Amino acid sequence: MSITPGHLGAWLIKGNADAGALVERFRAEPRVHTWCVRPSYRTRLMVAGQPVVFWASGSRSRTVRYGVWGVGQLTGVAVSGDGESWSVPLDLEILPERQRLARALLRADPRLARAEVLRQPMGSNPSFLTPEEFAALREHLPQ
Repeated sequence: MSITPGHLGAWLIKGNADAGALVERFRAEPRVHTWCVRPSYRTRLMVAGQPVVFWASGSRSRTVRYGVWGVGQLTGVAVSGDGESWSVPLDLEILPERQRLARALLRADPRLARAEVLRQPMGSNPSFLTPEEFAALREHLPQ
């Protein structure tokens, strides 16, 4: 699906939670200032102030709670590194483990069950949530 600024609720960036370094990284420092994204028309739509959600993906083979691990906002536009590697600046806080939202919880909510990240888990990074999906997600987040 092509995304437009009017159809965007939040960007969704992904990281592989099966990578032990990711879990340890966020345990040591839960604030995220930059993240890798793939260059596409979507990266050209990213601007400061837009909401961003961190999605921890994985194989379900570990006892990690895959799903939403954090929420924040973009602080600038996506920039090219070496051509294949792009990154986006952000201000995002990873939630404590007990507050992270499990993928199964989100899949069970009919307002979120059709989110791109659940329909196409191997899809684009960044992915996105519609305004309606992001509103539903916020209801599940701790205040």
